[in-house]
Amino acid sequence: MLSPLFDKLVPVNLKGKPTDLENTKTFNSKSEAQDAFKRAYKRMLNVTIWHKLIGFASADFALKDTLGRRSNRLAEVGDYFKIDIPDPGPSSGDGYDWVVVEAIKDNRRPEAEEEAYGMRLRSTKTPNKTGDEVAHFFTSEATSTLLVSRYQNTVSCSYHGRNEVINTETEKIKDKIRNTIVGAGAMLGISELQWSALIKSFLEREV
Repeated sequence: MLSPLFDKLVPVNLKGKPTDLENTKTFNSKSEAQDAFKRAYKRMLNVTIWHKLIGFASADFALKDTLGRRSNRLAEVGDYFKIDIPDPGPSSGDGYDWVVVEAIKDNRRPEAEEEAYGMRLRSTKTPNKTGDEVAHFFTSEATSTLLVSRYQNTVSCSYHGRNEVINTETEKIKDKIRNTIVGAGAMLGISELQWSALIKSFLEREV
């Protein structure tokens, strides 16, 4: 059950299979838990280190601003993530998959018993590219939400995939084939392995 501090950050699942993953760790003191919470949400926002956190054979991520320029900072609403999956990417994304940071929920309250931080991503088109063709193996209805929460001495990190439908609404046949193969693999659990590794890494002391 999600903390009420997230307040509708995770959409209702209307299509496809929902994915819910969680990793939780209890610390010896509130101060340790507060430090772990801070470390976890900053890693969540620092997309450029996700490849390192997940490990070998994972996708590579780059942060782009609203104009499509590379940025070396923590993610903000309106930013884009350029995703380089180890396979031929969609031509609509110039060889990459793209998601946009649609929402961030900041409920940091270190003095309280409970606090939370969350980020929702949505499949999208390439920034600064004409047209509305989605450059991702899922349609624009698909979202990925990452959550970090602390209750007393326990910190939880979770992933929630919603409305994940394979994107076959593309102009090029090779993109339809590619998206079908990659999307099917994701639905069979390949992406779950990477998301599981990511949220687990958020709570590690060292990376």
